[in-house]
Formats: sequence, C-alpha cells, structure tokens
Amino acid sequence: MKLLDGKVALITGGSRGIGEALVRKFAEQGAQVAFTYVSAGSAARAEALATELGASVRAYQSDAGDYAQAEALVNQVVKDFGKLDVLVNNAGITRDTLLLRMTEQQWDEVMQTNLKSVFNLTKHSLKPMIRSGGSIINMSSVVGVFGQAGQANYAASKAGIIGFSKSIAKEYGSRGVRCNAVAPGFIETEMTAILDEKTKDNYLSAIPLKRLGTGEEVANTCVFLASDMGSYISGQVISVCGALNC
Repeated sequence: MKLLDGKVALITGGSRGIGEALVRKFAEQGAQVAFTYVSAGSAARAEALATELGASVRAYQSDAGDYAQAEALVNQVVKDFGKLDVLVNNAGITRDTLLLRMTEQQWDEVMQTNLKSVFNLTKHSLKPMIRSGGSIINMSSVVGVFGQAGQANYAASKAGIIGFSKSIAKEYGSRGVRCNAVAPGFIETEMTAILDEKTKDNYLSAIPLKRLGTGEEVANTCVFLASDMGSYISGQVISVCGALNC
C-alpha cells in the first residue's frame, strides 16, 4: 500500500521546480493530484506532465493569488475528484532587490503570489476538508525564518506563511484539519542552475551538509505530512535545509 492511496491532493505551482517534484512524488505515492500553473506559456509543460503521470493527475490554469479564481479552482477540483484531502500551497515568486530600490509593485506582486494565495486556497479548501479532515501544507522558506538581505518582500511573505499556518492549525484542529509549514533551504531548481560557481560555493559554505537539497527531498517531507504517518503533527515548521538554519 502506498502512503497516499485514496487521497486527493491539490498542489499550486506544480509545473516546474519543487512543484513538479511534489506532483511526481504525490502521484508515485498513490494520490490523485490536481495541480496548477498560472501562465499560458506553462500550459504545454503542465499538460505534458499530467499526460505522463496518467489519468489520476490533472493540470488546471489558475492564478492562486486571485480570490475568485482560487474559489473556482477548489470547486472544480472537488467536482472532478469528488473530495479534497490535501492542499499544498506551493506557488511562489521572487522579486529580489534592496529595500531602498524596491518598488511598491515588487512588494505587492510577491505578497499577492506568495501570501495572499495561501489565504485564498486555504479558505476555500477548508469547507470540503472539515467534513472529513485534511492536511494543509504551506511552503515557507528558511528565509522566512532568519531573513535575507535583498529579499525583504520574499522573507516577509514566507514569515507570514508561518504565522498563518500556526493559526489555522489552532483554529481547525478540532475539525480534524492539520496545517504545517515546510521551509526549504537552498534547493536545486532551474533558478539555482543558472547561478555562477562562486555564488554556489558561497551557498555551500553555509550549509553543514555541503550540498544543495533536491525537490524530491522537499516532496518527501510533504508526503509524510500529507499521509496518515503525520497524523499528530500540526502547527509546525519543518525545515528541509541541510542544517542551514540550526
């Protein structure tokens, strides 16, 4: 028996990076998976992923930062799959710059995509979840725990996710809904692949395990939290960072 047999999961930002690793791992562990992408340019990649993984996986174009779209998405997923057991709020962007150079638009875009999206999807997913319980997993970051120069907007959004997750765990624990945050460190993705060797070496020097993490390692943690093995874990922040923030 697989860890997520019989569960329906919704994963935002699932067409690339950590999101793609989540979709693959959840499907591998037996879940029926709905995942989102936001831009038309990602449609071909998202549909190819869904086709590769089979009929139990479906891609949806939806902007998680848009309240009405989030509501329509959840309603459609419940209609298509019959229920919703797991929500992984993974959608996120960066708009890095020093605060004195940061524009209002750069601040607002990060907050809309990274933090408001978590509010949107969580609010609309609670209704189907409180009937039978569920697991909400919100993707934070070690940057939300200890901050980072040049990422005040990103750090604020990811720190907000931590406070939000703890609050939801307290509000809806009595209804069988668990909520946790996962805080990845430096993970191998398309974004880190373009970094020069000097920058990578600087990152590695700060990581006790002396390597970047993988999307699969983040996904493994989320599978555990989504499964019945994590049934008494709620309101926690689990770092997947190679001891970076110890």
